[in-house]
Amino acid sequence: MRDLRLTHGGFYRHFRSKEELFVAAFEQGLKQLAHYADSAVKHAPKGDELKTLIDYYLSLEHCDHPADGCPVAALTTEIGRRPAKVHGTFLNLFIKHTGSTAKYMPGANDEERNRKVRLLFSGMAGTLNVARLIADTGQRKKFLEDARKFYFDAVKQ
Repeated sequence: MRDLRLTHGGFYRHFRSKEELFVAAFEQGLKQLAHYADSAVKHAPKGDELKTLIDYYLSLEHCDHPADGCPVAALTTEIGRRPAKVHGTFLNLFIKHTGSTAKYMPGANDEERNRKVRLLFSGMAGTLNVARLIADTGQRKKFLEDARKFYFDAVKQ
């Protein structure tokens, strides 16, 4: 905050509550994740966009840098502790974020594609958290490789 020339009071005055600050941080994290994902997809061969997204999300680099990573993986357990009245806000941000990925998901219609991408993203966020428990880099890398294959095979069906 010193770099921004803000005091704690000056910073927090921009938000009406801790919940509003938490929502803003979650939303900004999703935007940052989307930026990285869009960049990865931009360089993907046509038809490999979904595989590229899975590869990016479950990469060792993404796993090893939680501060710069997915806010869903980092914060959803904390969101469950927040007042129920704000859960809908977080859910709407999550649905909006995953909706941009649904276009790469196979499925008979938009509803199916959206449902599948929300499940994929939820599963990968959990996988990322479990991978962060594995201290040995080689074992963590193997776990993420297995997970990438599993998720890509699962969404092709």
